Amino acid sequence: MPPSQSARPPSVERLLAAARPVAGSRDHEAFVAAARELIAEERARLAGGSAPRPLDLLADALVGRLAELEGPAGVGLVPAINATGVILHTNLGRAPWPRAAIEAATAAAGGYLLLEMDRADGRRGRRFRAAEEHLVALTDGESVVPPNDALVTNNNAAALALAVGLAGRGGGVAVSRGELVEIGGGVRIPEIVRRAGARLVEVGTTNRTRVADFEAPLAEGRARLVLRVHPSNFTMAGFTEAPEPAELVALAHAHGAIVVDDLGSGALLDTAIFGLAHEPMPSERLAAGADLVTFSGDKLLGGPQAGLIVGRTELVARLRRDPLARATRPDKVTLAALAATLALYRAGLAVREIPVWRMIAVRPDDLQVRAERLVGQLDDPRFRAVRLESTVGGGSLPGETLPSWGLALEVPSPDRLLARLREGTPAVVARVADGSVVLDLRTVDPTDDDRLAAALSAALALTAAPAR
Repeated sequence: MPPSQSARPPSVERLLAAARPVAGSRDHEAFVAAARELIAEERARLAGGSAPRPLDLLADALVGRLAELEGPAGVGLVPAINATGVILHTNLGRAPWPRAAIEAATAAAGGYLLLEMDRADGRRGRRFRAAEEHLVALTDGESVVPPNDALVTNNNAAALALAVGLAGRGGGVAVSRGELVEIGGGVRIPEIVRRAGARLVEVGTTNRTRVADFEAPLAEGRARLVLRVHPSNFTMAGFTEAPEPAELVALAHAHGAIVVDDLGSGALLDTAIFGLAHEPMPSERLAAGADLVTFSGDKLLGGPQAGLIVGRTELVARLRRDPLARATRPDKVTLAALAATLALYRAGLAVREIPVWRMIAVRPDDLQVRAERLVGQLDDPRFRAVRLESTVGGGSLPGETLPSWGLALEVPSPDRLLARLREGTPAVVARVADGSVVLDLRTVDPTDDDRLAAALSAALALTAAPAR
């Protein structure tokens, strides 16, 4: 008679009794729940015709499962090596944090801190301000409307929704038709405006919008706020025109309107220095007269996910009082990591210490040396060092590339090898180009080169093994 008809898994009580001597001081209810799950799985195995496992093996499996929940496996995080050449890879968590941010986040998470307490009198004080003070120092620059202040939210969409809300319930928000973009995840600017309780006023055309196009809605009072949206995730070429920032600000202010600039990726360093197109910087837009500027923390800034608002003190104060501000505020860990990241900019260490900028700044010659060393280390004639093109990604600098180097490998089934690489430990994410599997070293930390080589060797061995 097959096992599926004759064998039965042990009872919960028998399994618990067998495992209890090695269970330690685990909570009883968690112990019972894990035992029930394991018995259900064993019952399904037996129904499929598998042989029953001995009680002692099931007991070991039960204790092992509970032990896994104590480590990374219980969190569900899968460590990955990004060999795609996309620096801000949204599916891989965008910007890796600098070491200082990781240490600050760990310190904040591991104990109490004076998050909202005045150190002098012991009473409730302003929420942790270090990140916001750094933002003001890094973006004030030559602003024509000082003094400025800053506010941190949990992402840039929240920051933008808060800022747009300054138009008031039913107030008009004038936006160029060429800037009615989708910012990711299916979220679109018109939807953000409407959800903020404001009314969208479209001006200009898709490819050409002039300052004069804003005159009528502002003069007639149909718009109380002008929103400029930097096209950080697409490019438009050909017969195009966009308003000059300072001129649009002058017109809006002449009619008593507020100007909000959404920069999206938020570069605090000049990207042109690294051979890329110039990405508008918050300090530049404030200098041109923008009342508020919003941008992200986990893109070109290189820190944790956050929405950052900088601009006129009285407007930021109004945003702080908005009930939505509490609903979108970040926790202490994010604030600590963000403050540590921004402090690196002020210390002049961003390029050296922030991974995003290290990857942008690394020289192609150095990548070539690493690629050729890895080819020699792998000692497999199928590998070769190749020139590649990396991208910034993450909705930043669309169409811009950086010369890079990496490895190329021709195999019968590239997709099968990519899957094997993703399934390994650590997972390796690569791509296919011209029929070959390629691994771009610009987005691989040099300290991970040996792990990458080992992962490649393991994946190739599994791919070569006959399918069962």
